[in-house]
Amino acid sequence: MLNKSYPYYLANQAVFANKDLPVTDKYSGETVTYVAMADVDAIDEAIDAAVQSQPLLQAMAPYERQNILQHCVKRFEERFDELAMALCIEAGKPIKDARGEVQRLIDTFKIASEESVRINGEVINLEITPRAKGYSAMSKRVPIGPCSFISPFNFPLNLAAHKIAPALAVGCPFILKPASRTPIGALLIGEILAETNLPKGAFSILPCSRDGADLFTVDERLKLLSFTGSPDVGWALKAKAGKKPVVLELGGNAACVVDSDTDDLDDAVERIIFGAFYQSGQSCIGVQRLLVHSDVYDTFKQKFISKVSTLKMGDPKDEATFIGPMIAESEAARLKSWIDDAITKGASILTGGHKNDAFLEATVLENVSSDALINTEEAFGPVVTLSPFDDFDRALEEVNQSKFGLQAGIFTKDITKIQKAWDVLDVGGVVIGDVPSFRVDNMPYGGVKDSGVGREGIRYAIEDMTEIRLLVIRDKSK
Repeated sequence: MLNKSYPYYLANQAVFANKDLPVTDKYSGETVTYVAMADVDAIDEAIDAAVQSQPLLQAMAPYERQNILQHCVKRFEERFDELAMALCIEAGKPIKDARGEVQRLIDTFKIASEESVRINGEVINLEITPRAKGYSAMSKRVPIGPCSFISPFNFPLNLAAHKIAPALAVGCPFILKPASRTPIGALLIGEILAETNLPKGAFSILPCSRDGADLFTVDERLKLLSFTGSPDVGWALKAKAGKKPVVLELGGNAACVVDSDTDDLDDAVERIIFGAFYQSGQSCIGVQRLLVHSDVYDTFKQKFISKVSTLKMGDPKDEATFIGPMIAESEAARLKSWIDDAITKGASILTGGHKNDAFLEATVLENVSSDALINTEEAFGPVVTLSPFDDFDRALEEVNQSKFGLQAGIFTKDITKIQKAWDVLDVGGVVIGDVPSFRVDNMPYGGVKDSGVGREGIRYAIEDMTEIRLLVIRDKSK
């Protein structure tokens, strides 16, 4: 299914420079292909090419950039199965999740194509004081300039798309570093972009070592850095980025609250199972902390554990598989050690808890200490903690007792509680009647606290990738 080797893309061109990066099938552990890695000279050349292409890309009419995005949509649809299987192999993503991500890739480029022809400004009334009589102003949005993108392993297609698509919509050339564990998805996007009439230098997709990637952050020719990944890395990059704006989409340990007035516990169970365990729990908005009202706690627990214990773990290419491998055995070992840490502090395992190579069973823990790693840090795997509450306000306080703040889910019908959650929760988004793991690709998505700064979602990314240019006119006849 995969090619024997893949190039990197430098100034729109495929470069088979070497085969230095092996890519493994995350299920079998076998090396299945090799990818060319860019060195510092190639990265420097890519940045220079991006600078040179900026005026040409900016001069393209909006409909011309829209045509490029629409071409990508068409080609993604034609290569749907190939893209999904590549994800399944390189990321170990269960095939149903992989198909879902390819659809989101398509959706993201569709939204960008629509927004590309409506990046508008405004007319501003300046006559707010006698000294401004006769003055008027207009503003327009212009591209910020060459952008630097770094994307993570868990959504190799869609999280790259959330950077690439808005950049193309506004006319910003870019360089992208995909995750070394999952570079194929971004390179397939590059293969399709290379079919278009983008000006030379408009894009470069460059797998490279972390040490070699320093220019992505520090080079002053780059006018914006957008990073999705771990908090430790993200905040360190921001500190080194200099004057350029930085958008960070980082970690989370999202909470979900099930209140006593929830009228359909079966639905809540189904949605929370999805939210906690889809793509093997490797999502920054996956349900990690589950708070259930004591009036329905026992009933919910019985239904939840009964369903979780039947989730099929195995080959991600199998249509019936719900839990695939984690990205690496070392990550499964880390999370298993966190489970063990919780047990030593008094927690009990309701289901799961066993590790086999890179596989970790879907695991539910109860009576977890507030200082256990599984409560305080981001699990990024198939583990959820379960605890009861009696007071809704106190439950909201517990949700906020986290250094992260991406999204939270609330199951309740009480409009007063809904408003209270929206007002009180220190998160980027509150999802009512569903899990925090819900995301549509046009919504303003992002977090607060250690979860990052800035927002994704095409229209909001476009705001980050543009600058306002003002025109002031004086009418002497007034």
